Amino acid sequence: MSSTAEPDSVRRNCRAARESSPRSARVVTVTPSSCPGVSRASEEAAITELDPPVGAHDHVAGPLEAELTLVEFGDFECPYCRDAAPVIDEVRAQLGERLRFVFRQFPLYEVHPHALAAATASEMAALEGRFWPMHSSLYAPGPPRLTQPDLREHALAAGVDPERVVWPATRLVEDRVEADFNAGVRSGVRGTPTLFVNGVPHRGDVTVRALVAALTA
Repeated sequence: MSSTAEPDSVRRNCRAARESSPRSARVVTVTPSSCPGVSRASEEAAITELDPPVGAHDHVAGPLEAELTLVEFGDFECPYCRDAAPVIDEVRAQLGERLRFVFRQFPLYEVHPHALAAATASEMAALEGRFWPMHSSLYAPGPPRLTQPDLREHALAAGVDPERVVWPATRLVEDRVEADFNAGVRSGVRGTPTLFVNGVPHRGDVTVRALVAALTA
């Protein structure tokens, strides 16, 4: 969390700005795994296959032609995604050039009120070739810091103009976030993080050992 609280007027203005966008309004949550009444079994049964497959439209860390592929549908405000981030970093370190890691946006806006703004901020950084530095900064250890002032600070850390990562500049990439979200819906994603290992839904633990074993099986 930011060490300095945002004034109420700023919070109201930021929320009004986000909600005024018709595209942003369509990026809404599906039932997350933490919601009552949704069993893990039914959630897993809904996940089918990755649609679309990994391609030129994706954010890819690692060789494009790597033999192993790990895809995450993630939310920058989700505590489980934040816990998974260092695990995935270690998996990438262990597998090196054998692995390509792909991140797709799945902001659960109704559950995490700052997730959509963080997603669009990262996409604006991507336009300047700085998606992965922004991704790393947004997932830095500790509580999420995702207010508009925080996003400006993350942009500076990632080498991006801070005014480029906040509304209204971020309207430019709302369609990009929506496309990832819709890809998740088509793929059966209902919560975050959802991982696909070599194109197949990962149903095991999100640990270094489990992910390395699944990837190399």
